[in-house]
Amino acid sequence: MFKVNENYLKLPGSYLFSTVGKKQRAYQEAHPDKKVIRLSIGDVTQPLVPAIIEALHKAVDEMGHAETFRGYAPDLGYEFLRNAIADNDYKARGCQISADEIFVSDGAKCDSGNIQEIFGLDNRIAVCDPVYPVYVDTNVMAGRTGTYDPVRETWSDVIYMPCTADNNFAPELPKETPDIIYLCFPNNPTGSTITKAQLQEWVDYANKTGAVIIYDAAYEAYISEADVPHSIYECEGARTCAIELRSFSKNAGFTGVRLGFTVIPKELKSGDVSLHSLWARRHGTKYNGAPYIVQPARQYTHRRERHS
Repeated sequence: MFKVNENYLKLPGSYLFSTVGKKQRAYQEAHPDKKVIRLSIGDVTQPLVPAIIEALHKAVDEMGHAETFRGYAPDLGYEFLRNAIADNDYKARGCQISADEIFVSDGAKCDSGNIQEIFGLDNRIAVCDPVYPVYVDTNVMAGRTGTYDPVRETWSDVIYMPCTADNNFAPELPKETPDIIYLCFPNNPTGSTITKAQLQEWVDYANKTGAVIIYDAAYEAYISEADVPHSIYECEGARTCAIELRSFSKNAGFTGVRLGFTVIPKELKSGDVSLHSLWARRHGTKYNGAPYIVQPARQYTHRRERHS
């Protein structure tokens, strides 16, 4: 008889934001006169800008003509978008990231959950506390987190790095040595940031201990301080220890459109094994690419941002 993945049975209840959403709807139904300020899931509230709508319409029209119709997308994403990302998001900030190190996807949430698949089950993860639940939940599903303590709401094999007012909501280097470190700045859910010098300490630590940093930069567009990095690749040595996740949901309002990307430098290796190659193999096997009509829309806004 078939068997289920029993790791799923360890998960407490439903996904956090699903639970919060149900409670919000129930409250609003019971109190229709109350205005609810949502501080849970980071959805957008404004419509897509005209430049994106124009690009979407143009791409849809192209799909209606044999001369410009597109079928399956390239594994990594269309080259025009990857080139725009490499030039505007990285090279413009002094980061030497090439287009073929960028993997276009349908959003950072999927990538932040799926990236753990290329790592062995005996890796130990470290997360900020509080934390975006996808990082932990997907490692639970894989069988990497040990047992759950319902009183403390923690997992036995997860290293928690407290982010409180006492440390200005910036995690300290863990006392135990992790193999995979999840960092998110600007942070979800606290909104905190760290300086380039602080992030450099994490990069140096990861290179010294042989850990890999999964760096979630979904909210980087909200950075305005000069000493706060938009990308971990602004730090020296990050190409040998860091994977970066990016989203267009926040800076382009794409929560309902879906587009993002992951960056894995070719120098990032475990022994002689390239993580870039592993993710390329996983990406090509399990993913058929983001829709063509969405990718020109984001590439067009890159051009507008460069000249604004």
